[in-house]
Amino acid sequence: MYVRIIPRLDIKGPNLVKGIHFEGLRVLGKPEHFAKYYYENGADELFYQDAVASLYGRNSLLDIIQKTSGEIFIPLCVGGGLRNVEDIRNVLRAGADKVAINTAAIKRPELIKEASRTFGSSTIVVSIEAIKTENNEYEAYIDYGRERTGVNAIEWAQKAVEYGAGELMVTSIDKEGTGEGYDINLIKKIATSVKVPVIAAGGCGQISHAVNVVKNGMADAISLASILHYHALNDVKYLYDENDFEKEGNIEFVKSKGSFSKVSAASIKSIKASFTQQNINCRT
Repeated sequence: MYVRIIPRLDIKGPNLVKGIHFEGLRVLGKPEHFAKYYYENGADELFYQDAVASLYGRNSLLDIIQKTSGEIFIPLCVGGGLRNVEDIRNVLRAGADKVAINTAAIKRPELIKEASRTFGSSTIVVSIEAIKTENNEYEAYIDYGRERTGVNAIEWAQKAVEYGAGELMVTSIDKEGTGEGYDINLIKKIATSVKVPVIAAGGCGQISHAVNVVKNGMADAISLASILHYHALNDVKYLYDENDFEKEGNIEFVKSKGSFSKVSAASIKSIKASFTQQNINCRT
């Protein structure tokens, strides 16, 4: 089995954004530009997340999905604000290949069963956003990491698979955007307790973190954001145009070609080269 590299693009309005612990979102550019760049540079899949869907109760990415799906030919997974089978159908019709559900799935787990029966389990990814508790357990959160559920994340992962999830995306909110590395313990606990692929997300700041979560966390795929976005911003000038979004948010970070001290920007190709050196199977 090949380990997949999946760039994660968090989207607010028409823009790609990035924060820390899902907060303090900075505008980076247009998601369709980054998507095309990642496709051309070896991404195995792409993940689009509507960062503000929980505030409005709907996914607003249909136009962006249509723009992207016409130019890339790798699987596209879309998450955020998908509340029912009809919402999922609309996203798939727009060009997505998979959907990721979190809030609605925890509130009504039967949605996983209904969706997997309607579209196939391989189409349904359950997204688990977790925070480590004082007693070293993990609690699942919803609404883009804003709301507690009281649900044990490990137990929920097992239940989600029982209901028909074909894949799990596991994000450590504690680690997300920090560049400090994945929560290996969280990923491994879930990966060893279910029989479906697990995508590790949240915290990758250097290539060694990606290698570590595959070798020691037993991840089947890795989701990456900052480490790839910062490399892309410094690699390709056309990824953003100030005139495109100068009125839509703070773009000083982009204009300064900013980065984050704990993140060592890297390309998809360099990550895959490191995987190969470490005898990790990946598509090259």
